[in-house]
Amino acid sequence: MPTPKRWHVIASAVTLLIAATPAVTASAGPTGNDRAGHGRAEWAGTWAAAVTRGNTVGLTETGLNNQSIRMTVQTSVGGPRLRVRLTNLYGQQAVQVGSATIARPNTATPDDLSDIVPASIRQLTFSGAGTATINKGAELLSDPVNFPVTEQEDLVVTLYFPVLTGPVTFHGQSKVTNFIGATDLTSAADGTGFTIRPNCCWMFLSGIDVERKATPGSVVVLGDSISDGNGSTVNADRRWPDFLAKRLIDARPEPRTPGVLNLSLAGNRLNHEGTEPGAGGFPGYYELGPNALARLNEDVFPQTGVRTVITHLGINDIWMNGDSPEAIIATLRQLNQQVQARGLTSIAGTLMPYEGNGGPGVWTPEKDATRQAVNTWLRGPGRAEFDGVVDFDAVMRDPAQPSRLLPAYDSGDHIHPNDTGAAVMANAVPLKLLGL
Repeated sequence: MPTPKRWHVIASAVTLLIAATPAVTASAGPTGNDRAGHGRAEWAGTWAAAVTRGNTVGLTETGLNNQSIRMTVQTSVGGPRLRVRLTNLYGQQAVQVGSATIARPNTATPDDLSDIVPASIRQLTFSGAGTATINKGAELLSDPVNFPVTEQEDLVVTLYFPVLTGPVTFHGQSKVTNFIGATDLTSAADGTGFTIRPNCCWMFLSGIDVERKATPGSVVVLGDSISDGNGSTVNADRRWPDFLAKRLIDARPEPRTPGVLNLSLAGNRLNHEGTEPGAGGFPGYYELGPNALARLNEDVFPQTGVRTVITHLGINDIWMNGDSPEAIIATLRQLNQQVQARGLTSIAGTLMPYEGNGGPGVWTPEKDATRQAVNTWLRGPGRAEFDGVVDFDAVMRDPAQPSRLLPAYDSGDHIHPNDTGAAVMANAVPLKLLGL
Protein backbone atom coordinates (compact mmCIF):
# COMPACT_ATOMS: atom_id res chain seq x y z
CA MET A 1 0.00 0.00 0.00
CA PRO A 2 1.51 3.37 -0.92
CA THR A 3 2.33 5.80 1.83
CA PRO A 4 -0.42 8.45 2.15
CA LYS A 5 0.54 11.68 0.42
CA ARG A 6 0.16 13.53 3.68
CA TRP A 7 3.27 11.80 4.98
CA HIS A 8 5.40 12.88 2.05
CA VAL A 9 5.76 16.47 3.16
CA ILE A 10 8.92 16.98 5.14
CA ALA A 11 8.66 19.88 7.55
CA SER A 12 11.36 20.27 10.16
CA ALA A 13 9.83 21.54 13.39
CA VAL A 14 11.95 23.43 15.88
CA THR A 15 13.79 20.80 17.92
CA LEU A 16 13.21 21.71 21.52
CA LEU A 17 14.55 19.38 24.18
CA ILE A 18 11.61 18.57 26.36
CA ALA A 19 9.94 15.78 28.16
CA ALA A 20 6.81 14.84 29.79
CA THR A 21 5.00 13.27 32.64
CA PRO A 22 3.06 10.06 32.77
CA ALA A 23 1.16 7.97 35.35
CA VAL A 24 0.62 4.69 37.28
CA THR A 25 -2.74 3.92 38.90
CA ALA A 26 -5.23 5.43 41.29
CA SER A 27 -8.84 6.11 42.02
CA ALA A 28 -10.78 7.26 39.01
CA GLY A 29 -12.32 10.34 40.60
CA PRO A 30 -15.42 11.99 39.11
CA THR A 31 -16.22 10.83 35.59
CA GLY A 32 -17.62 12.72 32.65
CA ASN A 33 -20.41 10.15 32.39
CA ASP A 34 -21.84 11.26 35.73
CA ARG A 35 -22.09 14.84 34.55
CA ALA A 36 -23.15 14.33 30.95
CA GLY A 37 -26.51 15.61 29.83
CA HIS A 38 -29.24 13.13 28.94
CA GLY A 39 -30.25 13.50 25.31
CA ARG A 40 -29.74 17.25 25.02
CA ALA A 41 -27.19 18.81 22.72
CA GLU A 42 -24.00 20.10 24.35
CA TRP A 43 -20.75 21.57 23.10
CA ALA A 44 -17.47 19.73 23.61
CA GLY A 45 -13.92 20.41 22.49
CA THR A 46 -12.71 18.20 19.66
CA TRP A 47 -9.40 19.99 18.95
CA ALA A 48 -7.43 22.70 20.71
CA ALA A 49 -3.93 24.14 20.86
CA ALA A 50 -2.11 26.09 23.54
CA VAL A 51 -0.96 29.47 22.25
CA THR A 52 1.84 31.88 23.07
CA ARG A 53 3.22 35.24 22.07
CA GLY A 54 5.05 35.42 18.76
CA ASN A 55 8.84 35.29 18.93
CA THR A 56 10.92 38.46 18.73
CA VAL A 57 12.08 37.90 15.14
CA GLY A 58 10.57 36.48 11.97
CA LEU A 59 7.04 35.99 10.73
CA THR A 60 5.44 35.64 14.16
CA GLU A 61 6.80 39.05 15.16
CA THR A 62 5.96 40.81 11.89
CA GLY A 63 2.52 39.25 11.43
CA LEU A 64 0.33 38.78 8.36
CA ASN A 65 -0.69 41.58 5.97
CA ASN A 66 -3.20 41.06 3.13
CA GLN A 67 -2.46 37.37 3.49
CA SER A 68 -4.32 34.13 4.07
CA ILE A 69 -3.17 31.21 6.18
CA ARG A 70 -4.47 27.69 5.60
CA MET A 71 -4.15 25.30 8.55
CA THR A 72 -4.96 21.61 8.95
CA VAL A 73 -6.13 20.12 12.24
CA GLN A 74 -7.51 16.73 13.21
CA THR A 75 -10.64 16.25 15.30
CA SER A 76 -10.77 13.79 18.17
CA VAL A 77 -14.57 13.35 18.29
CA GLY A 78 -17.37 14.22 15.89
CA GLY A 79 -20.73 15.93 15.77
CA PRO A 80 -23.27 17.46 13.38
CA ARG A 81 -22.30 21.08 14.01
CA LEU A 82 -19.12 22.89 14.91
CA ARG A 83 -17.75 26.26 15.88
CA VAL A 84 -14.22 27.65 15.61
CA ARG A 85 -12.29 29.63 18.20
CA LEU A 86 -9.79 32.30 17.18
CA THR A 87 -7.48 34.11 19.58
CA ASN A 88 -5.52 37.32 19.83
CA LEU A 89 -4.48 36.65 23.42
CA TYR A 90 -0.90 37.85 22.99
CA GLY A 91 -1.51 40.44 20.27
CA GLN A 92 -0.42 44.04 20.62
CA GLN A 93 -3.42 45.44 18.73
CA ALA A 94 -6.88 44.47 17.52
CA VAL A 95 -6.77 42.08 14.54
CA GLN A 96 -9.17 42.26 11.60
CA VAL A 97 -10.45 39.02 10.11
CA GLY A 98 -11.52 39.64 6.53
CA SER A 99 -12.87 36.16 5.86
CA ALA A 100 -12.75 32.67 7.36
CA THR A 101 -13.73 29.24 6.03
CA ILE A 102 -13.67 25.63 7.08
CA ALA A 103 -13.44 22.75 4.60
CA ARG A 104 -12.26 19.21 4.07
CA PRO A 105 -8.87 18.46 2.50
CA ASN A 106 -8.87 17.21 -1.08
CA THR A 107 -6.90 13.97 -0.80
CA ALA A 108 -7.38 13.20 -4.49
CA THR A 109 -5.07 15.97 -5.67
CA PRO A 110 -1.25 15.98 -5.79
CA ASP A 111 -1.08 18.38 -2.83
CA ASP A 112 -3.72 17.18 -0.42
CA LEU A 113 -2.46 19.46 2.35
CA SER A 114 -3.38 22.78 0.76
CA ASP A 115 -6.11 21.75 -1.70
CA ILE A 116 -9.63 21.53 -0.33
CA VAL A 117 -12.85 19.96 -1.60
CA PRO A 118 -14.85 22.79 -3.25
CA ALA A 119 -18.25 21.46 -2.22
CA SER A 120 -17.16 21.24 1.41
CA ILE A 121 -16.22 24.92 1.85
CA ARG A 122 -18.31 26.70 4.47
CA GLN A 123 -18.01 30.39 5.29
CA LEU A 124 -17.59 31.08 8.98
CA THR A 125 -19.56 33.98 10.41
CA PHE A 126 -19.25 35.93 13.63
CA SER A 127 -22.50 37.27 15.06
CA GLY A 128 -23.89 36.87 11.56
CA ALA A 129 -21.12 38.76 9.76
CA GLY A 130 -18.43 37.38 7.47
CA THR A 131 -15.84 39.78 8.87
CA ALA A 132 -14.85 40.43 12.45
CA THR A 133 -12.34 42.02 14.78
CA ILE A 134 -10.45 40.07 17.44
CA ASN A 135 -9.87 42.57 20.20
CA LYS A 136 -6.44 42.81 21.75
CA GLY A 137 -6.03 40.02 24.30
CA ALA A 138 -9.40 38.50 23.37
CA GLU A 139 -10.90 35.40 21.81
CA LEU A 140 -13.40 35.27 18.96
CA LEU A 141 -15.99 32.49 18.69
CA SER A 142 -17.60 31.74 15.34
CA ASP A 143 -21.29 31.13 14.89
CA PRO A 144 -22.24 27.43 14.84
CA VAL A 145 -22.16 25.94 11.34
CA ASN A 146 -23.84 22.78 10.08
CA PHE A 147 -20.76 20.79 9.17
CA PRO A 148 -20.91 17.14 10.26
CA VAL A 149 -17.52 15.76 11.26
CA THR A 150 -16.38 12.34 12.42
CA GLU A 151 -13.73 11.10 14.82
CA GLN A 152 -10.13 11.88 13.88
CA GLU A 153 -11.08 13.64 10.68
CA ASP A 154 -8.83 16.26 9.08
CA LEU A 155 -10.32 19.73 8.74
CA VAL A 156 -8.86 22.78 6.99
CA VAL A 157 -9.34 26.28 8.42
CA THR A 158 -8.38 29.24 6.22
CA LEU A 159 -8.18 32.77 7.61
CA TYR A 160 -7.67 36.03 5.71
CA PHE A 161 -6.17 39.11 7.36
CA PRO A 162 -6.66 42.19 5.14
CA VAL A 163 -4.40 44.53 7.14
CA LEU A 164 -1.24 44.03 9.18
CA THR A 165 -1.93 41.94 12.27
CA GLY A 166 1.21 42.78 14.18
CA PRO A 167 2.75 40.05 16.38
CA VAL A 168 0.73 36.87 16.16
CA THR A 169 -0.71 34.63 18.83
CA PHE A 170 0.32 31.15 17.79
CA HIS A 171 1.19 27.56 18.60
CA GLY A 172 4.81 27.12 17.60
CA GLN A 173 4.91 23.41 16.76
CA SER A 174 1.99 22.14 14.74
CA LYS A 175 3.73 19.01 13.34
CA VAL A 176 1.71 19.65 10.19
CA THR A 177 2.57 21.78 7.18
CA ASN A 178 0.52 24.96 6.99
CA PHE A 179 0.35 27.47 4.15
CA ILE A 180 0.41 31.24 3.66
CA GLY A 181 -0.47 33.14 0.48
CA ALA A 182 -1.21 36.67 -0.67
CA THR A 183 -4.76 38.12 -0.78
CA ASP A 184 -8.01 36.43 0.18
CA LEU A 185 -7.67 32.70 -0.54
CA THR A 186 -10.21 31.47 1.97
CA SER A 187 -12.49 30.01 -0.73
CA ALA A 188 -9.74 28.90 -3.10
CA ALA A 189 -10.03 25.16 -3.57
CA ASP A 190 -6.71 25.06 -5.43
CA GLY A 191 -3.86 25.64 -3.03
CA THR A 192 -1.36 26.92 -5.59
CA GLY A 193 -1.73 30.47 -4.31
CA PHE A 194 -0.21 29.47 -0.99
CA THR A 195 3.46 30.06 -1.70
CA ILE A 196 4.86 30.10 1.85
CA ARG A 197 5.11 26.91 3.86
CA PRO A 198 6.26 27.68 7.40
CA ASN A 199 7.70 24.64 9.14
CA CYS A 200 5.57 25.30 12.17
CA CYS A 201 2.62 27.10 13.50
CA TRP A 202 -1.08 27.37 13.90
CA MET A 203 -1.70 31.14 13.94
CA PHE A 204 -4.67 32.81 15.63
CA LEU A 205 -6.45 29.42 15.75
CA SER A 206 -7.00 27.93 19.20
CA GLY A 207 -9.87 25.46 19.09
CA ILE A 208 -12.77 23.70 17.44
CA ASP A 209 -15.88 22.58 19.30
CA VAL A 210 -18.53 20.13 18.15
CA GLU A 211 -22.12 19.76 19.22
CA ARG A 212 -22.92 16.37 20.71
CA LYS A 213 -25.60 14.61 22.71
CA ALA A 214 -24.83 13.42 26.23
CA THR A 215 -21.19 14.32 25.82
CA PRO A 216 -18.71 12.96 28.37
CA GLY A 217 -16.64 16.10 27.81
CA SER A 218 -12.95 16.26 27.01
CA VAL A 219 -9.58 15.14 28.32
CA VAL A 220 -6.90 17.86 28.38
CA VAL A 221 -3.22 16.95 28.11
CA LEU A 222 -1.09 19.64 29.75
CA GLY A 223 2.41 18.81 28.63
CA ASP A 224 5.62 19.73 26.86
CA SER A 225 7.37 18.56 23.70
CA ILE A 226 6.87 14.87 24.42
CA SER A 227 3.12 15.44 24.22
CA ASP A 228 3.46 18.17 21.58
CA GLY A 229 4.94 15.65 19.17
CA ASN A 230 8.69 16.18 18.96
CA GLY A 231 10.07 13.02 17.38
CA SER A 232 6.78 12.01 15.74
CA THR A 233 6.18 11.86 11.98
CA VAL A 234 5.22 15.20 10.46
CA ASN A 235 1.75 15.32 8.86
CA ALA A 236 0.78 11.98 10.36
CA ASP A 237 -0.89 12.91 13.70
CA ARG A 238 1.14 10.44 15.72
CA ARG A 239 1.61 12.29 18.98
CA TRP A 240 0.75 10.19 22.00
CA PRO A 241 -2.49 12.17 22.67
CA ASP A 242 -3.54 11.30 19.09
CA PHE A 243 -3.07 7.61 19.87
CA LEU A 244 -4.99 8.10 23.12
CA ALA A 245 -7.90 9.59 21.17
CA LYS A 246 -7.93 6.50 18.94
CA ARG A 247 -7.95 4.21 22.00
CA LEU A 248 -10.94 6.07 23.42
CA ILE A 249 -12.79 5.84 20.12
CA ASP A 250 -12.17 2.11 19.94
CA ALA A 251 -13.19 1.63 23.57
CA ARG A 252 -16.43 3.59 23.43
CA PRO A 253 -17.99 4.60 20.09
CA GLU A 254 -19.77 7.91 19.60
CA PRO A 255 -21.44 9.72 21.20
CA ARG A 256 -19.92 8.58 24.49
CA THR A 257 -16.27 9.12 23.52
CA PRO A 258 -14.52 11.98 25.34
CA GLY A 259 -12.60 14.41 23.19
CA VAL A 260 -8.83 14.76 23.59
CA LEU A 261 -7.39 18.27 23.64
CA ASN A 262 -3.61 18.49 23.41
CA LEU A 263 -2.67 21.69 25.25
CA SER A 264 1.04 20.91 25.28
CA LEU A 265 3.85 23.36 24.52
CA ALA A 266 7.29 22.20 23.47
CA GLY A 267 9.81 23.45 26.02
CA ASN A 268 7.23 24.26 28.67
CA ARG A 269 8.23 24.16 32.34
CA LEU A 270 6.54 24.02 35.71
CA ASN A 271 8.47 26.82 37.37
CA HIS A 272 10.05 28.91 34.60
CA GLU A 273 9.12 31.19 31.73
CA GLY A 274 9.74 30.28 28.11
CA THR A 275 12.26 33.06 27.66
CA GLU A 276 14.44 31.83 30.53
CA PRO A 277 17.64 30.19 29.23
CA GLY A 278 18.63 26.64 30.08
CA ALA A 279 21.56 24.26 30.23
CA GLY A 280 23.68 23.51 27.18
CA GLY A 281 23.36 27.04 25.81
CA PHE A 282 19.60 26.83 25.30
CA PRO A 283 18.45 30.46 24.84
CA GLY A 284 14.72 30.27 25.60
CA TYR A 285 11.84 31.52 23.43
CA TYR A 286 8.38 33.02 23.92
CA GLU A 287 6.84 30.05 22.13
CA LEU A 288 7.76 27.77 25.06
CA GLY A 289 5.04 29.51 27.00
CA PRO A 290 4.65 30.75 30.57
CA ASN A 291 5.04 28.55 33.64
CA ALA A 292 2.48 25.77 34.01
CA LEU A 293 0.51 27.32 36.86
CA ALA A 294 0.01 30.46 34.78
CA ARG A 295 -1.34 28.28 31.96
CA LEU A 296 -4.26 26.84 33.93
CA ASN A 297 -6.55 29.84 33.54
CA GLU A 298 -5.29 30.43 30.01
CA ASP A 299 -5.05 26.99 28.41
CA VAL A 300 -6.90 24.47 30.58
CA PHE A 301 -9.93 25.78 32.45
CA PRO A 302 -11.49 27.69 29.50
CA GLN A 303 -11.64 24.57 27.32
CA THR A 304 -15.13 23.51 26.29
CA GLY A 305 -16.35 20.57 28.34
CA VAL A 306 -13.05 19.73 30.03
CA ARG A 307 -13.55 16.96 32.60
CA THR A 308 -10.07 15.45 33.03
CA VAL A 309 -6.54 16.91 33.02
CA ILE A 310 -3.40 14.82 32.43
CA THR A 311 -0.37 16.81 33.59
CA HIS A 312 2.75 15.83 31.72
CA LEU A 313 5.49 18.23 32.86
CA GLY A 314 8.70 18.51 34.86
CA ILE A 315 11.63 17.13 32.88
CA ASN A 316 12.49 20.53 31.39
CA ASP A 317 12.76 22.04 34.85
CA ILE A 318 15.36 19.37 35.57
CA TRP A 319 17.57 19.52 32.49
CA MET A 320 17.20 23.22 31.72
CA ASN A 321 17.26 24.73 35.19
CA GLY A 322 18.45 22.06 37.60
CA ASP A 323 15.37 22.42 39.81
CA SER A 324 15.25 20.38 42.99
CA PRO A 325 12.77 17.53 43.54
CA GLU A 326 11.08 19.67 46.19
CA ALA A 327 10.48 22.55 43.77
CA ILE A 328 9.03 20.26 41.11
CA ILE A 329 6.84 18.32 43.55
CA ALA A 330 5.52 21.52 45.12
CA THR A 331 4.28 22.82 41.78
CA LEU A 332 2.81 19.46 40.77
CA ARG A 333 0.89 19.42 44.04
CA GLN A 334 -0.38 22.96 43.45
CA LEU A 335 -1.46 22.13 39.91
CA ASN A 336 -3.31 19.10 41.21
CA GLN A 337 -5.07 21.10 43.94
CA GLN A 338 -6.24 23.77 41.52
CA VAL A 339 -7.47 21.22 38.97
CA GLN A 340 -9.37 19.25 41.61
CA ALA A 341 -10.80 22.48 43.08
CA ARG A 342 -12.57 22.95 39.74
CA GLY A 343 -14.19 19.54 40.13
CA LEU A 344 -11.99 17.99 37.43
CA THR A 345 -10.25 14.64 37.48
CA SER A 346 -6.51 15.19 37.89
CA ILE A 347 -3.94 12.71 36.55
CA ALA A 348 -0.15 13.00 36.53
CA GLY A 349 2.68 11.12 34.87
CA THR A 350 6.12 9.98 35.87
CA LEU A 351 9.14 11.57 34.19
CA MET A 352 10.83 9.55 31.46
CA PRO A 353 14.60 8.99 31.17
CA TYR A 354 16.75 11.10 28.86
CA GLU A 355 20.40 10.11 29.24
CA GLY A 356 22.27 10.74 25.98
CA ASN A 357 20.35 13.88 25.12
CA GLY A 358 22.15 17.17 24.56
CA GLY A 359 25.65 18.34 25.35
CA PRO A 360 27.56 18.58 28.61
CA GLY A 361 25.40 19.46 31.58
CA VAL A 362 22.07 18.60 29.96
CA TRP A 363 22.01 15.15 31.54
CA THR A 364 23.98 14.40 34.69
CA PRO A 365 23.70 11.66 37.32
CA GLU A 366 22.53 14.34 39.76
CA LYS A 367 19.72 15.43 37.44
CA ASP A 368 18.68 11.84 36.95
CA ALA A 369 18.54 11.43 40.72
CA THR A 370 16.12 14.38 40.80
CA ARG A 371 13.96 12.69 38.17
CA GLN A 372 13.92 9.47 40.16
CA ALA A 373 13.02 11.34 43.35
CA VAL A 374 10.03 12.98 41.64
CA ASN A 375 8.91 9.62 40.29
CA THR A 376 9.25 8.00 43.70
CA TRP A 377 6.98 10.68 45.13
CA LEU A 378 4.44 10.28 42.32
CA ARG A 379 4.31 6.53 42.82
CA GLY A 380 3.95 6.94 46.60
CA PRO A 381 2.50 10.02 48.32
CA GLY A 382 1.58 11.67 45.01
CA ARG A 383 -0.57 8.71 44.07
CA ALA A 384 -2.72 9.41 47.10
CA GLU A 385 -3.21 13.06 46.09
CA PHE A 386 -3.82 12.81 42.35
CA ASP A 387 -6.85 10.95 41.02
CA GLY A 388 -4.46 8.86 38.97
CA VAL A 389 -0.81 8.44 38.04
CA VAL A 390 0.40 6.92 34.74
CA ASP A 391 3.88 5.40 34.86
CA PHE A 392 5.34 6.37 31.50
CA ASP A 393 8.84 5.87 32.92
CA ALA A 394 8.13 2.20 33.59
CA VAL A 395 6.97 1.46 30.04
CA MET A 396 9.45 3.65 28.16
CA ARG A 397 12.81 3.04 29.87
CA ASP A 398 15.41 0.54 28.77
CA PRO A 399 15.45 -2.23 31.41
CA ALA A 400 19.17 -2.70 30.79
CA GLN A 401 19.84 1.05 31.20
CA PRO A 402 16.96 2.62 33.16
CA SER A 403 18.31 6.14 32.69
CA ARG A 404 17.79 5.80 28.92
CA LEU A 405 14.80 5.36 26.65
CA LEU A 406 14.36 1.92 25.15
CA PRO A 407 15.99 2.19 21.70
CA ALA A 408 12.87 0.86 19.96
CA TYR A 409 10.91 3.84 21.32
CA ASP A 410 13.60 6.50 20.86
CA SER A 411 13.18 9.06 18.05
CA GLY A 412 16.96 9.44 17.99
CA ASP A 413 17.50 12.36 20.36
CA HIS A 414 17.16 10.15 23.47
CA ILE A 415 14.39 12.21 25.05
CA HIS A 416 11.42 12.20 22.65
CA PRO A 417 9.54 9.05 21.65
CA ASN A 418 9.13 7.99 18.04
CA ASP A 419 5.73 6.95 16.67
CA THR A 420 6.03 3.50 18.24
CA GLY A 421 6.95 4.98 21.61
CA ALA A 422 4.07 7.45 21.42
CA ALA A 423 1.65 4.55 20.92
CA VAL A 424 3.14 2.78 23.94
CA MET A 425 2.64 5.90 26.04
CA ALA A 426 -1.02 6.14 25.02
CA ASN A 427 -1.54 2.48 25.83
CA ALA A 428 -0.10 3.06 29.32
CA VAL A 429 -3.00 5.32 30.30
CA PRO A 430 -5.55 3.21 32.22
CA LEU A 431 -8.89 3.96 30.59
CA LYS A 432 -10.66 3.56 33.92
CA LEU A 433 -9.00 6.80 35.00
CA LEU A 434 -10.91 8.48 32.17
CA GLY A 435 -14.20 6.98 33.22
CA LEU A 436 -14.16 4.13 30.68
